[in-house]
Amino acid sequence: MSDAIRFDDDLDLWARVPSPCVDVCKYKRQGRCIGCSMTKMEKDTFPRHGGGAAKKAFIEGLVGRLAESTRNPGFWIMSYRRKCEMEGVDCPVREADEA
Repeated sequence: MSDAIRFDDDLDLWARVPSPCVDVCKYKRQGRCIGCSMTKMEKDTFPRHGGGAAKKAFIEGLVGRLAESTRNPGFWIMSYRRKCEMEGVDCPVREADEA
């Protein structure tokens, strides 16, 4: 995974984060959404009640998938940070050059 991305270690924060869906919801490559790279099944099964560790692992994998597919995860991070802000939750994902 890129060193340009940081993930908060606070599992209590992770337990409160919303779904990684950023409301683009257009499926193309291998049935994955162009906005968040999740499949419809992953969107339906995002660990809503899975606790902080499960959510962190899921989102770390998702960001890794974005990076491996040669897509810049920066767009998703920006969109997800906005979603977290709108939902009143600190975003646990940031680009390394952010404070």
